[in-house]
Amino acid sequence: MFAQLADWLGYIESIHPRTIDMGLDRVNAVKERLNLQFECPVITVGGTNGKGSTCAMLEAILLRAGYRVALYTSPHLVHFNERARLQGQAVSDEPLMAQFAAVENARLAPSPIELTYFEFTTLAILRLFQAEQPDVIILEVGLGGRLDAVNAVDADCAIVTSIDLDHMEYLGDTREAIGWEKAHIYRTGKPAICADPLPPESLVQYAQQIGADLWRAGRDFNYAGDKQQWAYGGRAMRRAGLAYPALRGANQLLNAAAVLAALEALKLTLPVPNQAIREGFALVELPGRFQVLPGRPTLILDVAHNPHATATLAQNLDNMGFYPYTHVVLGMMQDKDIDGVLQAIRERVDYWYLCDLPPPRGASAASLAQRLTALLATHSPAAAPAIQLFASPTEALAAAQSQAAEGDRIVVFGSFMTVAPVLAQRTGLQS
Repeated sequence: MFAQLADWLGYIESIHPRTIDMGLDRVNAVKERLNLQFECPVITVGGTNGKGSTCAMLEAILLRAGYRVALYTSPHLVHFNERARLQGQAVSDEPLMAQFAAVENARLAPSPIELTYFEFTTLAILRLFQAEQPDVIILEVGLGGRLDAVNAVDADCAIVTSIDLDHMEYLGDTREAIGWEKAHIYRTGKPAICADPLPPESLVQYAQQIGADLWRAGRDFNYAGDKQQWAYGGRAMRRAGLAYPALRGANQLLNAAAVLAALEALKLTLPVPNQAIREGFALVELPGRFQVLPGRPTLILDVAHNPHATATLAQNLDNMGFYPYTHVVLGMMQDKDIDGVLQAIRERVDYWYLCDLPPPRGASAASLAQRLTALLATHSPAAAPAIQLFASPTEALAAAQSQAAEGDRIVVFGSFMTVAPVLAQRTGLQS
């Protein structure tokens, strides 16, 4: 139908009037037409924050254990192909386009079914994985859990990393409501890992109601560590002398412990030796998650876009040591908790470089400045930092780099769409 991936993606984006349209009826109908099913173990990963890190660690460990691994994540940073990985590598355009054509044929006959961009592309990648017959499939949940397209697949093990307030217009405005939505990736009789140390009661009750095998952080698995190494303790398995994951950040041990809990729960079908775990943690990479790029001034990229993730970012910045000044490049989506994000990091920032993100969802730099000025006037009127406005993240970064001293640090965060062009520019990739 189309000869270029970009043309396919443009078409897929145009066939449904809404970007987000929650529900599984459409996905299940097309999934049935495609006869999508998997013979290998499937692990789904949901949660507010930490999903990408958890998926990356699972992939790295299972690859080192010798398994053929398929990984689906979203959104992508620079290239759409990042969403579909086989053996640690992004899939090329041609296999993706072949599956897009298959999904298009299936959704049109015998009667047309409208699919959102996310639904369409998820089904295509699932069908690609089915054809490749990997040993294990890892699926990152997109939004929530109960009505997300990924939840059309029955997982052999499901992980919920954390529960906090995000996407409230779709999932509810309390942790209890959001926890209930995310708990729906759990399945009867299957391991259900919860890495949140204080899970909402709704998640626990749902897991009990359906008879899932709930593994709770602090009860069924835990971790302990010193400056050199850490150890995992599960229901019947201990792994000691572990090196810290290569991913930076304050919450990575909690994510890593959840990964090991999932592997313990699946040990009969996916046995993993200690050496694979050590190597996987040592080699894991995930762009845009507290990613510190080489050079001076220090440049940090983080896709944090809600208060919970931003609080973790702030903690990570505190753990970095002394920097004379911190310059922040910030661009956000207007449907996010902008005030909560600003509040979580404002005390660490000396210079703000606010940038526009594309409409309709992107917030303008002017609107961010208005919110930030009001917040600073309330909390620190005597020492308000400098605020500048820019038309794009790359323009904001250029200004920050021209004004920062060598010993300073620059933090780019607020959205995948803020980090992506900066990462593309720095790595020489084209989006």
